[in-house]
Amino acid sequence: MMSESGNIIQIPIEEEVKTSYLNYAMSVIVSRALPDVRDGLKPVHRRLLFAMEELGLRNNAPTKKSARITGDAMGKYHPHGDLSLYDALVRMAQDFSLRYPLVQGQGNFGSIDGDPPAASRYTEAKLSKIGEEMLADLDKETVDFVPNYDESLKEPSVLPSAIPNLLINGSSGIAVGMATNMPPHNLREVAQAIEAYIENPDISIDDLMNYVKGPDFPTGGIIYGMQGIRDAYATGRGRLTVRGRFIIETMKSGREQIVFTEIPYALNKTTLVTRIAELVRDKQIDGISDLRDESDRDGIRIVLELKKGAITKIVLNQLFIHTPLQSTFGVINLALVNGAPKCLNLKELITYYVQHRFKVVTRRSQYELKKAEERAHILRGLVIALQNIDEVVAIIKASQNVDTAKTNLRERFGLSDAQAQAIVDMRLGRLTSLETEKLLAELKETEARIEYLRALLADSAAIHAVIKKEIHELAEKYGDERRTEIVPNQVEQINIEDLIKPEEMVILISNKGFIKRISVNQYRSQGRGGKGSNSTSLLEDDFLQQLFIANTHDYLLFISSWGKAYWLKALEIPEASRQARGSHIRSLLAISQDEEITAVVDFSDFSDKQYILMGTLKGVVKKVATKEFANAKTRGIIGISLDDGDRLVSAILTGGTDEVMLISRKGLALRMQESQVRQMGRTARGVRGLTLQEEDELAAMLRVDSEESMLIITQNGYGKRVKYDLFTPHSRGTRGQIIYEPDESSGEVIKAITVREEDEVMVITSMGKTIKLNVSAVRQMGKAARGVRIVNIDPPDLVIGMDKIVQQVELEGSAPNLVPELK
Repeated sequence: MMSESGNIIQIPIEEEVKTSYLNYAMSVIVSRALPDVRDGLKPVHRRLLFAMEELGLRNNAPTKKSARITGDAMGKYHPHGDLSLYDALVRMAQDFSLRYPLVQGQGNFGSIDGDPPAASRYTEAKLSKIGEEMLADLDKETVDFVPNYDESLKEPSVLPSAIPNLLINGSSGIAVGMATNMPPHNLREVAQAIEAYIENPDISIDDLMNYVKGPDFPTGGIIYGMQGIRDAYATGRGRLTVRGRFIIETMKSGREQIVFTEIPYALNKTTLVTRIAELVRDKQIDGISDLRDESDRDGIRIVLELKKGAITKIVLNQLFIHTPLQSTFGVINLALVNGAPKCLNLKELITYYVQHRFKVVTRRSQYELKKAEERAHILRGLVIALQNIDEVVAIIKASQNVDTAKTNLRERFGLSDAQAQAIVDMRLGRLTSLETEKLLAELKETEARIEYLRALLADSAAIHAVIKKEIHELAEKYGDERRTEIVPNQVEQINIEDLIKPEEMVILISNKGFIKRISVNQYRSQGRGGKGSNSTSLLEDDFLQQLFIANTHDYLLFISSWGKAYWLKALEIPEASRQARGSHIRSLLAISQDEEITAVVDFSDFSDKQYILMGTLKGVVKKVATKEFANAKTRGIIGISLDDGDRLVSAILTGGTDEVMLISRKGLALRMQESQVRQMGRTARGVRGLTLQEEDELAAMLRVDSEESMLIITQNGYGKRVKYDLFTPHSRGTRGQIIYEPDESSGEVIKAITVREEDEVMVITSMGKTIKLNVSAVRQMGKAARGVRIVNIDPPDLVIGMDKIVQQVELEGSAPNLVPELK
């Protein structure tokens, strides 16, 4: 940098940046963003109110254009943008922003809907009645005045603030590295707390809370829980849970409607209504048939008509979860104390206000005492003149001019210059006996006032009594009833699951990953020979791969080819009509692009008595208790650690004592007891299940069911059905027995599934063809049989998969066939 003499001074850049940034930060903190603890105002608000006082815009005066007010404040005291000044003026006039507005506006000053105010040239304003109290006694030397920005004028450094503005109106602002967010309170409650503090300066915060129940927002609402309030009042920081207020109305049709009459503080009503409409459109909130905003000048009225059969409590909780109708107000009681930011508790806020008022009342009393003594001094001179009126008249008549008359009067009666001036200025009408009596009465009254003020200034308790009396009178004059209700209990944790009754659902999953649920109540029983009807509408080359019955509170565990596990509650799967395709699994789970869901199992609870048995391409098996997956949720957790080049082939739900069949691509099959695989942790690799030859891989893992059989298919379309009973159990880690001998014409075993005689299967080829066939068309064969061609495909096409087609739903105790009822 260069000095005034022109010399260049070397300064490290980091020092210059540090100094400049600190100067900027302190300027923002002190001169812009944070309120003063004494009057609760930022400089811009203080200057606006002072400019209105200078313009004579008191409550009993006519309004003036807002542009005139902001122009005066900007030109004289606040050299910043006019828009920032106007925004500050507008906020002080909004009854939905300030609990006790300091400005009375005329015209469009914005709305709770987020409508902007009209331009400053169209609106007018003046001080409100309570706003005048902020400037009361300003002309009595109660506060210090400081030079304005160009030192051409003086402005108050703080306002006298007869009302505890910081507490009753709060404040918000973002500074550099810090922010303030102070809620408003009820004037009557705050006044009672101030009176209690004056009576007992050692009062505890808990005792103060007997008077100040909690924040009182201008828009009302309900605060749930006392802990956040206690934290805010004890430490200066806390989190308040605020909900909108609602009533339930029954319409003529018998349906119910939810009507919100109050919303949380600082919430844009139009944005809220738009958000609700979007959530209803996207079906994130169910049960709402119509949404209307019927608000008018009498108050807020947001109407939500419910569908027939909708559960009101569920709709309400969905609204509280997904919209700002339940929001958190973070309290940060940060204000400037002696020019430095400080986070304040409730008692400190009251203490600093009382200290400020003590100084104001003291300085006001000193000013009034000075003026009273000056007046008494004049009155005493006038009384002397009246007592010697003839001589006084003679002295004045004999004097050549006024100055000579004053000098003669001073010398004759021992008067001061001020007394002599008052005598020569006295009108002849004051010489009447009535006026003389008034003069003597005024002198007596003034002397009594002087005595009172001297006693007041000599007794701090008396000054505190004045503060107490004045705040009590202000509370009586401007106080009103609390608007925000406080519910002592914490808001209950919203758990939609607890609000949804247990119900049997049909879960349908297609081969291409579409999933949905349908209530069992939508199905009707059919006798033998019933035709049924479609349960879903799928893409042309898609088919239904899995269908099972699950309770709405059941868990569905999805296990991917990467060995990761995810779960959803059945109630979290979107419910859809039987014609709908459903949602894709990828929209519900955070799975990678090249990750595929290998298996889906459902169970009622995470337990150490139920297991997931997994088998990998390299013949590794692993058993994990379902309780290990409790934290999986939609983002997934590791279910098995896979070696390089390995991937999950199959995963099945077992009870710990089942038998399983491992089948390889080279035609080996091992029937083994599940108990031979010990329980492991999630991140374990697993153990050898089937010993594979070189270049052999696991093709399938099935749970043994003696009433069913295995259907095997090879790459080139050959296959057969084989009974489980043909295979005897062997030890884990062995090669097992031959189930198929592949050759060049048949190709390797590509898939094996468990089937019944009446089942149908879908075969998928590498060229995208799907071939549907009846299991009954494939006859049962022995272990050594080569099988028959069950699918005709032309090279270079190959079979890449096979799955069972699910067509019917069977429920215990119900008719065997359930199909969606046409409505």
